[in-house]
Amino acid sequence: MKFGISSYSLYKAMKAGEISFLDALDWVKNIGAEHFEVVPLGFDLLEDDSLVMEIRNRAEMLDLELSNYAIGANFIQQTNAEVEKEIDRVKKHVDIANELGMKFMRHDVASRPPKEADISQFYDDLPILAEACREVAAHAEQYGIITSVENHGFFVQESDRVKLLVELVNRPNFRTTLDIGNFLCADENPVIAVRNNLSLASMVHIKDFYYRTQPVQDPGEGWFKTKADNYLRGAIAGHGDLEMQEILKIIKYSDYDGYISLEFEGMEDCRLGTRVGFQNLRSLWEKI
Repeated sequence: MKFGISSYSLYKAMKAGEISFLDALDWVKNIGAEHFEVVPLGFDLLEDDSLVMEIRNRAEMLDLELSNYAIGANFIQQTNAEVEKEIDRVKKHVDIANELGMKFMRHDVASRPPKEADISQFYDDLPILAEACREVAAHAEQYGIITSVENHGFFVQESDRVKLLVELVNRPNFRTTLDIGNFLCADENPVIAVRNNLSLASMVHIKDFYYRTQPVQDPGEGWFKTKADNYLRGAIAGHGDLEMQEILKIIKYSDYDGYISLEFEGMEDCRLGTRVGFQNLRSLWEKI
């Protein structure tokens, strides 16, 4: 098991111009990360070839593994031609993952507003999503890259939906990036969901949330609504409402032996939240 950090955790500091993406590699190495997950927010590596090699070279200089390459994607489009265009774009990002020297890549598959994300719509869209994922995974196979879907975006978020998609794609190099916190966006118990999806995981994200159920007044800034109109706010790992110790215990005593990546998206300073959350993750893991 190797513990690391997603660049998503430091996005606020990068967006504010306080650190560069390359600086982030040095920063995570200094706090003890064994790997770094590349999430290109605010820039596109397809448009900046030089940065690809700069990231790879900096990681090699630091002896820091590059673990997972994570991008957005949406295969629900207006026309078949637009679907194929999106598939081709994702395939080009697979090529980028290979240039980075990575063997794991997460791409989203679809997002719909909560009111449109019911099970009937999911079943209608499922054949399109599965075929798109199958095409991308087939392209990735030449590089030995495992592609994955994350439980993300309100639509493909519940563990049963993720499981059904992975099984329908039916390729050994298509799995799931399992985010332990994101299940709460669909109001699913994370402990049960982790048990349901862990055997399918190629990557694990550790994230924490504060969770408030109805009836409750809008808690205000920093909170967002779940699928069932409950409320979530990002938390430092170990400070929120997830049963973190129980979830980590499930992971530790499973057959999973891959990368574990911290994600922080709380209101605190992102460097503070990431550093403390990473310390909490390592401490909780060692005590189990």
